[in-house]
Amino acid sequence: PVTAGSIVVPLGHVIGSEKWRGSELAQRLQGKVRLIFEDGLGLVDFHLPNRTCILLISEADLVAGDEFKRRLVKFRNASSLRGIVIVEKTPISDQYYLGVQKLVVLELGMVLLPVANQGEASQLIIQLVREQSRERGSNPFVGRQRARPAEPAVLQALQRIPGVGRTKALLLLQRFGSIHRLCNADSQELEQAVGQTVAQQIYTF
Repeated sequence: PVTAGSIVVPLGHVIGSEKWRGSELAQRLQGKVRLIFEDGLGLVDFHLPNRTCILLISEADLVAGDEFKRRLVKFRNASSLRGIVIVEKTPISDQYYLGVQKLVVLELGMVLLPVANQGEASQLIIQLVREQSRERGSNPFVGRQRARPAEPAVLQALQRIPGVGRTKALLLLQRFGSIHRLCNADSQELEQAVGQTVAQQIYTF
């Protein structure tokens, strides 16, 4: 289903799914990056240089139900590409955002960027493409494959767990290295890191 694994996107270019042709997002990208539309990109909305993909979840997708979740899980399971999820977080879709955040960041380990509308989404994509054109590895949005000990997004995610502040989040990351390993830790391992009470809260969460 992820058909564009072999596509090499030249610097400064974006390959967009045909379904976005004529959208506000596509119009705002025109002239800022070289936008080429392709049919059959499968699960991906936009392909950027350096094997980076954008999966865009619109307000309508969030309200419509769980189809977008299946798409994200399929992408994660089928692809070695670096996926960035952009979500339209609006007053209407706000109630679904925490669930999306938990799925994308904690369960799938992907980068999640909330935007207010398609205009903001286009600015993010332009910024990503420009950063990648400048030099590989300097992109502030695209984390290295291994999370650094104090990756800001990971730290923020951990601090959403009841009883975990910045200090405990850092401790947990130093001990477990990743959210994935933390999620699979048993309560004894957690206790050794942060004590019984907080360990229980983390385990329950």
